[in-house]
Amino acid sequence: MKKIIITPKAPAPIGPYSQAVLAGNMLFTSGQIAINPITQELVMDNIKTETRQVMENLKVVLEAADMTFDNVVKTSIFINDMSDFGHINEVYSTYFDSDTAPARETVEVANLPKYVNVEISMIAVK
Repeated sequence: MKKIIITPKAPAPIGPYSQAVLAGNMLFTSGQIAINPITQELVMDNIKTETRQVMENLKVVLEAADMTFDNVVKTSIFINDMSDFGHINEVYSTYFDSDTAPARETVEVANLPKYVNVEISMIAVK
């Protein structure tokens, strides 16, 4: 059985998908990009600001499922330029304890939705 997780505190989906799906005790988030949920505008001042908005969007999706970053067991990061990896990692690391950080992959891709620079999805367990 699955439960659709949706919150107005995160950007509304821009296609036929949910912000997250809770299946049993596992939460699967859709990829988040740097859309400000209040203005619906992209936040792309620089890669650090963009990454912070992505992580804040994921934070409120996790909260809507009564979870936190402590529940995250796996993340997938998609970036369009591997030279941004260090800046993305710098912001990303502020959301996790390095001793209990989730498993992760980071993949460089040719393009992302709305031509953003970073998209992140997560799997969390209650």
